Amino acid sequence: MKAKYRLKGKVRVCVIAPDGSVKRHEPGIIRRLLGIPGKPMISRHHNTITRQGEGLIADLLLGTPTQTKITSATGYIQVGTGWTGSSPKTNTRCNTATGSMEALDSGYPVRSAAFGSTGDNVLTYRASFEAGKLNANGINEACLLNGNSAGAISLAYAQITPAANVTSVDTLQVDWQITFTGS
Repeated sequence: MKAKYRLKGKVRVCVIAPDGSVKRHEPGIIRRLLGIPGKPMISRHHNTITRQGEGLIADLLLGTPTQTKITSATGYIQVGTGWTGSSPKTNTRCNTATGSMEALDSGYPVRSAAFGSTGDNVLTYRASFEAGKLNANGINEACLLNGNSAGAISLAYAQITPAANVTSVDTLQVDWQITFTGS
């Protein structure tokens, strides 16, 4: 019998206005004519577990791991504007980083369900770029890392689509889900 194990993930990016509401894109002409507001600035897209990430996961299964585990104390998310679509598997950082890397929010990563329950194979990582930390248009890539130094390892890389536009008064929240599956 052959077993197939897979890692898959989804990235959700949300732009939050100063009043706490989800910002909206400018409505197109049809929406304006019908009085319908623009679509919410929420992006959802799949990610790629990088070549480095596969090695990091294998290392964590060793009796004595040699690499840093991604925790709320060591995990970071980087965003950028340089998505090209070419070789995301080998990315070690964002192609064109914008702003500083953001540490994971306290308490993350979290498992979606208690051990032994449906959903116990899903981890969620979250970083919130608070107001004042970003001021960029066209944020279209993100990277999940086990540190913020030059030696940090990229677990996963993702395209953000549609691209996010963040002003200095907005908060950008990035939720990254990694699902471990087998058959």
